[in-house]
Amino acid sequence: MTKVLPPPPEAHAPEPAHAVGRRRVRRAPLRARLGKAGVAALAWAAAIVFFFPVLWMFVSGFKQEAQASTDPPTFLFRPTLDQFEAILGRDFAPFLLNSLMASVGSTLLVIVLATPAAYALSLAPIRRWKDSLFFFISTRMMPPVAIILPLYIIANNVGLLDNVTLLSLVYTAMNLPIAVWMIRSFLLEVPRETLEAARVDGATFGVEIRRIILPMIAPGLAATALICFIFAWNEFFFAVSLTSTRAATVPVFLTGFITSEGLFLARLSAAATMAALPVILAGWFAQKWLVRGLTLGAVK
Repeated sequence: MTKVLPPPPEAHAPEPAHAVGRRRVRRAPLRARLGKAGVAALAWAAAIVFFFPVLWMFVSGFKQEAQASTDPPTFLFRPTLDQFEAILGRDFAPFLLNSLMASVGSTLLVIVLATPAAYALSLAPIRRWKDSLFFFISTRMMPPVAIILPLYIIANNVGLLDNVTLLSLVYTAMNLPIAVWMIRSFLLEVPRETLEAARVDGATFGVEIRRIILPMIAPGLAATALICFIFAWNEFFFAVSLTSTRAATVPVFLTGFITSEGLFLARLSAAATMAALPVILAGWFAQKWLVRGLTLGAVK
């Protein structure tokens, strides 16, 4: 009698491809959401870490001197405007006016001089333009202390020592190389086809500049102007070396709170808050132009 063996167990049938695809589709969004959440959390953590000193400076300006120097720090206190009133009582306005005149004047002069130079190095390149670009940027490699003595002697001989005009010229020379490089990068993104079409239609050089090129690079010019303004506003070495009383700027004013008697931390924080306020407001109002200018040509 023949023994009938049971049939072998059937192997598991492979899972349909469409089921695997649906499971992967379900898992992928979860991983993507977790990844985005992690990146957002890291970005917020970095932003808080970098912004906290600025926030602490702003908060310390509303404290009394005894509260600003405690260890551990004082978090709960009664805000006061005494430090800001003391700043205004020390003739802060002339220092603020000198900084505004020097920064705004140098920024306008930089834009006027850098735009044609950048045009000559981009849309209408001159001979040996690479050498010219390197020369521009090489001037930024020289330390300011190396030129302060001849600059001081020249300013003293021509009667410009302790003068806002001298600071404007120095800041112009300081920011011009950066402005030329930045504006040149924006001009390189101007479509050549647009310029050729305008020339075919009979547009002159002036019309080409005013109606085509300048409107297209306006965000880049705004971004360059804002960066140059910030650099000029924060500059300290030339301001403290070439001025004394009449043309001293806000950074020089801030050093007056560091004396042999000690550091007036609350009053210094209030003064620094007032000094940073114009730059913060300028960046806030120009943020649209700044973002467009710094990303010009990044996406084609």
